[in-house]
Amino acid sequence: MNQKPQTPLLNTISSPADLRKLEDGQLRQLTDELRLELIDAVSTTGGHLGAGLGVVELTVALHHVFDTPHDRLIWDVGHQCYPHKILTGRRDQIRTIRKEGGLSGFTKRSESNYDPFGAGHSSTSISAGLGMAVARDLDDRDRNVVAVIGDGAMSAGMAYEAMNNAGALDARLIVVLNDNDMSIAPPTGAMSAYLARLVSGKAYLSFRETAKQFAAHLPKFFHDKARRTEEYARGFWTGGTLFEELGFYYVGPIDGHNLEHLLPVLRNARDAGVGPILVHAITRKGKGYQPAEEAMDKFHGVSKFDVVTGAQARPSTNAPSYTKVFAQALIEEAKHDEKIVAITAAMPGGTGLDLFGEAYPERLFDVGIAEQHAVTFAAGLACEGYKPFAAIYSTFLQRAFDQVAHDVSIQNLPVRFPIDRAGFVGSDGPTHAGTFDVGFLSCLPNFVVMAAADESELKNMVATAAAFDEGPISFRYPRGEGVGTKLPTRGEVLEIGRGRVMREGSKIAILSFGTRLQQCLDAADELDSSGLSTTVADGRFAKPLDIDLVQRLAKEHEVLITVEEGSIGGFGSHVVNCLLNAGLLDGRLKFRSIFMSDSYVDHASPEKMYADSGLDSDNIVKAVFSILGKQHIHLRDIGA
Repeated sequence: MNQKPQTPLLNTISSPADLRKLEDGQLRQLTDELRLELIDAVSTTGGHLGAGLGVVELTVALHHVFDTPHDRLIWDVGHQCYPHKILTGRRDQIRTIRKEGGLSGFTKRSESNYDPFGAGHSSTSISAGLGMAVARDLDDRDRNVVAVIGDGAMSAGMAYEAMNNAGALDARLIVVLNDNDMSIAPPTGAMSAYLARLVSGKAYLSFRETAKQFAAHLPKFFHDKARRTEEYARGFWTGGTLFEELGFYYVGPIDGHNLEHLLPVLRNARDAGVGPILVHAITRKGKGYQPAEEAMDKFHGVSKFDVVTGAQARPSTNAPSYTKVFAQALIEEAKHDEKIVAITAAMPGGTGLDLFGEAYPERLFDVGIAEQHAVTFAAGLACEGYKPFAAIYSTFLQRAFDQVAHDVSIQNLPVRFPIDRAGFVGSDGPTHAGTFDVGFLSCLPNFVVMAAADESELKNMVATAAAFDEGPISFRYPRGEGVGTKLPTRGEVLEIGRGRVMREGSKIAILSFGTRLQQCLDAADELDSSGLSTTVADGRFAKPLDIDLVQRLAKEHEVLITVEEGSIGGFGSHVVNCLLNAGLLDGRLKFRSIFMSDSYVDHASPEKMYADSGLDSDNIVKAVFSILGKQHIHLRDIGA
C-alpha cells in the first residue's frame, strides 16, 4: 500500500506561535523540511551553513517550548541563526541574506523583535541575557531568558565572567551550551538523557532548593558541612562540573538532535523556577547534509554551491588573496628566524596561519576565541626574546584594546600585529568591518602603524615587522584578492616612517594609505586628462608619519587629499595635525580627507560600500573638482 504523502508543515509556519500549535510528534517532519529549506536557500546566496544545520532541532525545540518573542532567545555570534530567521517570519526574505537591502547574516535588533540582541562577535550572549534577566526581575515580570552559546564561544573569558556573575546573583537564566565538539555513544546518550530529565525535574530541583534554604539557617559550621555534602552528592549523581562551581544547575549532556530528549529537558528548565540552569546539548555541525558533515570547516561559511555535489562556486582570479600572501611571507621569514612564532584566536584558516602551522606546527598557537589572552600571551613571548605575530582580524582586535595598550604598548614590547580584513568586508556587514584599528593603534605611544598598498608591499611589511625589535608594530590588509603585482620571494625591509611617491605632478596631490592606492592612480589618470597634473604618494606609515613627505606635498601643490579605508581619527587626522603644527593649513592649501563613512554601513558589495564612502576613483576625482569649485565632466560622458 502506498503511504499517503505528508502535508508540508513549514508552509504553515509564519511565526513561532504557529509552531507552538503543532504536536510534539509533528516536529520531526518540520525539522526535515527546515533543513532542506536552509540548504536550498544558502546554496543560492552563500553564507553560514554548517552551524545552522547543526541547530535545526534545537531551534525548533526552543521556539516550541518558549513563548518567543515575549521570552527572550539570544543567539551567541549569530551565524547559526538562519533556521531561527526562517521560523520567525523572515522565510520570504531568506534568499536576500547578506545581500544589499536584505537580511543580515547575524541577529539584528532592528530587523525583528525575535532578535532581542544583535551579535557578530562571540561570547556576548550570557552577559546580555543576564542583563535582561535582571531587568525582568526589577520590573517584576514573568519572562524566560535563554542564551544559546557554542562550545567555541565558551573559550572566551567573557562567558565565564557572565556565568560567575549569574551564579552570584542566583539569577533565573537558562543557558544552552551548543556543543559540537564532542559525541555521545547511543547507550550513553540514552542514560544521559534519562539523568538530564531526572535532575532538571521540579521534584529534584525543589529538593535541592529546600535543602539549600534550610542549610542557610544553620550555624556557619553546619552550613558549610551541609553545602559540601550537597556538592558531593550532586557530583556523585551528575558528575560535578565547572558550571556547577560557578553556581549553575548543570543538565546534560543530551543529544541536541533528538527531540524526545530536548523537549522534556527544556520544559523542565522553563518550569523550574530556579536558576541559573545550563543545558548541555551535543550537536553536529552540518547535520543532515553529507558534504557539510564531512568538511565542517569548509561549510562554516560558504559561497554559492551545488546542492547535489556540495561543490562551491569560487571566483576565478589570477591574483592570490592578501591572506595567503601574508601566510607565505611569514613562512619565508620563519625559515630565516627560528624565534618567529604565530598566534591565532580560533581563526587559523581565516588568517592563513593554517598554512604556517603546516610548515611549523610547533610554532603556531591557537588560543581559542580569546583575543585578550592572545595579545597578552604574545606579550609574554616577546618578553622572552621571541617574535610573536598575533594575526587577528581588525574587527576582533577591538576586543583586546586594553591588552594592546596596557600589556604591549606601555611596556614597549615588540609584538607584531598582522591585521586582516581591514576596510569593508561586503556581506559580513558592520560587525566585521575593519574600520577602527588605525585610529585606536596610532593613538598609542611606541606603536608603528603600517598599511599595505598591494601584495608586494604586504610581503615587505611582514619582513619589516620581523626585523623590527624596538616596539610594537602593526600592518593591515583587506579581505580578498590582490591587484596582481609580481611578488618577490622574500620581502624587503622598509625604512620606518618613510612613504613613497608613485607618480609626480604639480597641482593636485593624493596621499593614499592602504589598498585604495590603485583607485588613487586611476583618479590621477582622469585628473591628468582634464589638465590637472597630479602627484600620487603612498603613505605606508600612519605612525610614525612621513612628515617630510606630507609637508612637501602641501607646499608644492594647490590641493592635497588623503585617502584611507578606515574611520575618522585615522591616517588623515594625523596628516591634519602635521599640517597644523607646520602652519601649512593657512588658507593657501586646499585640503580634504576621505575615509570610511562615519556610520555603521550595512552589508552590500564591497565596491558599492567603497563608492558610497567616496573611496573609489570617480569619487576621488569629484572631490578634487569640488574643492576647486569646478564641475566635473567625466570623459565617459562626452564619449572620449
